[in-house]
Amino acid sequence: MLNKEKKWIKLIQKRADEQAANELVSMYYSHIYAFVYKQTMNKELSLDLTQEIFISMLQSIQHFEGKRASFKTWLYKIATNRLVDYYRSKHYKYDRTTDDLEVEWVSAEEDFTVTLERREEVEEVIAHINELATYPQQILRLKLFADYTFAEIATTLNVPESSVKTKYYTTVRRLKRTLTGGSKNEKRNMEH
Repeated sequence: MLNKEKKWIKLIQKRADEQAANELVSMYYSHIYAFVYKQTMNKELSLDLTQEIFISMLQSIQHFEGKRASFKTWLYKIATNRLVDYYRSKHYKYDRTTDDLEVEWVSAEEDFTVTLERREEVEEVIAHINELATYPQQILRLKLFADYTFAEIATTLNVPESSVKTKYYTTVRRLKRTLTGGSKNEKRNMEH
């Protein structure tokens, strides 16, 4: 698969090959969509953001060399940055003030109330993650929603693995305290 991926990237870079671009997007589409959906819990928004991520990837693929990180790592960095940008945007802030809770039906076996509670819990966690500074936000998004290892996150963000671990555990502790009713001081510290 990696050989095909490299071949497609070279074809896109040299000839703007549409077939190669379609193959490359197809290879990663479901993974990126799932990564985005876990953080938005909104099908339409996830589709839009996923499309924007791949457009951004195709627009900047000329700069991808593959020396510092794999293509997958590079793509997830684009996706993470797009999500951080979205949650900081005026559009998101407007949507949150005008949007009612949109409930999507899941499988018939699953209890509607449990589904709604889970969705609200995820939304609360994501709302707190959105308030973080960019660096801890990137770490949490990659760890929680892309299931990246600390080593993969360190490679993606180009920082030492020990820094990633320290920031992750510190942020998670603060986030837990905030979600369980920690002090306002702790909530202010979440932004740093």
